Amino acid sequence: MAKRLFITKSMSKLMDESNDKGHGLKRTLTATNLTTLGIGAIIGAGIFVLTGQAAAQYAGPAIVISFIISGVACAFAGLCYAEFASMIPIAGSAYTYSYATMGEFLAWIIGWDLILEYLFAASTVSVGWGGYVVSFLNDFGIHIPAYLSAASGSVLVDVPNIGWKPITENLLKNLSALNINVDTLPHVTSIMNLPAMAIVAILTTLLVIGIRESANFNNVMVIVKVSVIIIFIAIGFAFVKSANWHPFIPENTGEWGEYGWSGILRGAGVIFFAYIGFDAVSTAAQEAKNPQKHMPIGILGSLSISTVLYILVAIVLTGIVSYTMLNVPDPVAVGVNAMGNGMFWLRPIIKIAAIAGLSSVILVMLMGQPRIFYSMSKDGLLPPVFSKVHKRFKTPYISTIITGFVAMIIAGVLPIDILGELVSIGTLLAFAIVCVSIIILRKKRPDLPRPFRTPLVPLIPILGALICFAQMASLPLDTWLRLIIWMAIGFLIYFTYGIRKSKLFNENKNEKK
Repeated sequence: MAKRLFITKSMSKLMDESNDKGHGLKRTLTATNLTTLGIGAIIGAGIFVLTGQAAAQYAGPAIVISFIISGVACAFAGLCYAEFASMIPIAGSAYTYSYATMGEFLAWIIGWDLILEYLFAASTVSVGWGGYVVSFLNDFGIHIPAYLSAASGSVLVDVPNIGWKPITENLLKNLSALNINVDTLPHVTSIMNLPAMAIVAILTTLLVIGIRESANFNNVMVIVKVSVIIIFIAIGFAFVKSANWHPFIPENTGEWGEYGWSGILRGAGVIFFAYIGFDAVSTAAQEAKNPQKHMPIGILGSLSISTVLYILVAIVLTGIVSYTMLNVPDPVAVGVNAMGNGMFWLRPIIKIAAIAGLSSVILVMLMGQPRIFYSMSKDGLLPPVFSKVHKRFKTPYISTIITGFVAMIIAGVLPIDILGELVSIGTLLAFAIVCVSIIILRKKRPDLPRPFRTPLVPLIPILGALICFAQMASLPLDTWLRLIIWMAIGFLIYFTYGIRKSKLFNENKNEKK
């Protein structure tokens, strides 16, 4: 039984699958496409949503340090991903890498974990997208009812000069400081987050139509959001009040993970979600024109550009507005509003960039998930329906539609904090396993051609894995419990379906006969 669980897929078989031109995915993506896909996924939720929320709840202005910690961990993991992606240029990302190094059962674990990562990531970002759309439309007198723009069951309050916001501990503190009694303000209970559901449905349709069309749409969105982010950084420095940075590391509240150095670590764990874009690049390896050369460029290039922008935006945003006011779905919009009426012209531009930026993140997340399904289905671990490719569009259309539908429902009913933490823990686990896999494959198959080699092995992979595990340990207990439940469901599916239908095991068994 143990031998069956840890059966590995040979490199020759993986390369045969990557060269399958008769029924495979279409190779259309260039190095530029891959880099913008990475930036499209990375630059979005981290800047436009999670920066403010993590600063308000965990790290204060020291969220800048949280971004540096996460960025370093991602650099280590990104170097490991780049080696694998250049060696094994097929869809599946860390799932495929694990299958080649640590065996089928661990590959299933990481594949199931990636489903959690991408599915909930798309839902998380769509909630942030909805917050910016509602804010943007409000500027023009178009009001989406509050009960149709938040997680199901959320209690919202109409805050003077701010608008409808979910009631949180930080919001109550801020209202109390302003001598506002929350009980005197209008309340409403949300039914669903309709804008978040709508964007998932629209982008799912685009992904079914084709990867090239999706990549072109993403390129435009990336240009828009990066340009506006640079404008925000340049102008924002003029409105920074150094008093907002003091204390830079707020005192711990008495609970682990709320300010102080423990808060910085927890903040790093939560915002790690923002860095998953380069992982999404690796899921598109089978659609890259020259994966051996272009995958490392796409992964490391997008990661480097995005990390610099994250740090600069965190510095500016916490300098413009007190971190205590940033626990909202649209913190950058709050920052622009705090610049005063003289900067009113910048408000719609920033919000348009946020909407564009978050759109591209949702697109890339919804693109990555079906390709994980595709690889697992091709291996027999999931039903064949998940690997069906559209005859005309050459996309995994059924798994794309299923992914979009589930993500749409999740986005409509769950709050952003729960979603974000689930995605972070899933991402960290995936990155840690990839780092460990590099060490294992260097030992087992040192002879394999490696177009890109991770430097300083085993030091870089070990550091990458340790930092990822440290950030996982800093996440709340509830997040760990949800991960355990998700993994238990995955084990049930594997041992009742996947282990019996495994193509690799059945092929090996037939060969021995």
